Amino acid sequence: MALVTESKKSCAVNPLKMSQPLGASYAFMGLESCMPVMHGSQGCTSFGLVLLVRHFKEAIPLQTTAMNEATTIMGGFDNVEKAVLNIRSRTKPQVIAICSTGLTETKGDDVEGYLRLIRQKHAEALGDTALVYVGTPDYVGAFQDGWARAVEAIVRTLAEPGVATVPGRVALLPGCHLSPGDVEELREIVESFGLEPWVVPDVAGSLDGHIPEDWLGTTLGGTPLRQLRALGSAQHCLAFGEQMRPAAERLQTQCGVPFTLFDRLTGLAATDALIVELARLSGRPVPAKLRRQRSQLVDAMLDGHFHFGNVRIALGAEPDLLWSAGSFLVEMGAELVACVTTTHSPLLAKMPAGEVLIGDLEDLERLAQAADADLLMTHSHGRQAAVRLGRPLFRLGIPMFDRIGNAHVVHVGYRGTRSFVYAVGNLLMDQIAHHGPGDWPLPAASLAAVAQVGGPPAEAHLPARIPRRQRTSPAADPVAEASA
Repeated sequence: MALVTESKKSCAVNPLKMSQPLGASYAFMGLESCMPVMHGSQGCTSFGLVLLVRHFKEAIPLQTTAMNEATTIMGGFDNVEKAVLNIRSRTKPQVIAICSTGLTETKGDDVEGYLRLIRQKHAEALGDTALVYVGTPDYVGAFQDGWARAVEAIVRTLAEPGVATVPGRVALLPGCHLSPGDVEELREIVESFGLEPWVVPDVAGSLDGHIPEDWLGTTLGGTPLRQLRALGSAQHCLAFGEQMRPAAERLQTQCGVPFTLFDRLTGLAATDALIVELARLSGRPVPAKLRRQRSQLVDAMLDGHFHFGNVRIALGAEPDLLWSAGSFLVEMGAELVACVTTTHSPLLAKMPAGEVLIGDLEDLERLAQAADADLLMTHSHGRQAAVRLGRPLFRLGIPMFDRIGNAHVVHVGYRGTRSFVYAVGNLLMDQIAHHGPGDWPLPAASLAAVAQVGGPPAEAHLPARIPRRQRTSPAADPVAEASA
């Protein structure tokens, strides 16, 4: 059990967290033909737009109601109305999804009431475009909270009750800690059991870096509106991450779809639990390719644990990502000496660490230095701290603006966990010192002889800092039991 504390500093220094409106906007980008809108000033939207463009290296559709001092005081109805009608006339999206910001939340705009009035006044002009709203004040919570509230709002607004259940159809609710590559891996795993996955929101379909045949002003893929309306036809719902519990509970209450929640999918036991559940839902044995992938993961863990053993890691991430990565690292023999996160979650108290601090990257740097951490793990804004501490940085989460291919990083399932082991293990191996001729000093006479013949200068190397653990036996195989 970890002690959960919160930083009491007057301001954040090198912030770790991102805002709720940005998390909500990111979730809306997983809907097909959608235009996300931030109800606030242009600056709020511009900041989020730049961050996502730098991370995904893609064109990001994101609009604003462009509130100013006067409209903030008088109320934002006119701005919301103009934004909705302009977006509808120019891009004709299936969904216009609006999230609030701290500016309009402080004013107290009744945006849901605005949208009802707009729908009544302009029913013909809006046509079949769906309107979704979620309140996401950016002065509380974090990126993960905004994503969770947006997905719950999507289910609440669009999922229709009373739809007949379709056997074999499974609703997947991924958290924001899963990359588009992770979501695609989950889809392939579910489909390998003969099930039909409906992913909400499906960022793998919209932010996977593909080139469209025609230019569109909206999102370039994702969950279509017809699937959102018929989400209640799912036989079962699989939610991934504690943040998705409210959305799964909403779908169960509103449409009667039972759900199973997985708090993480990185790791052997965590993936085993998903595979066993899919075998139960489908009534099929575990496919041979998944059994082989499990065997490959066990071998990768055996190969990698020499390099993970007793490594001291400082980890900073959103709660679900912190739990997912941190739990697996401890399973591999590492030690979490510093854990910093962005917002509250029931998982924080369960972290395999002494303390979890809700703070910023300055806190992570301070704790890592005090604990003499061997490795830092956080997003790209941790790179300066890593340089100052002289420690390697493993980039994890959003944003990663100094790397390409971020949409295709996979850290879930057997294959994704195997890739995670290799990526972290190889980074740790790079820190191992290798002995050179200078580590064994020669007698003075021999050094003089070497100097006379013009030999190469001796190299000085530091001894390896990271101790190694002994090889352990492979884990039991519940997947094989499910296949029997």
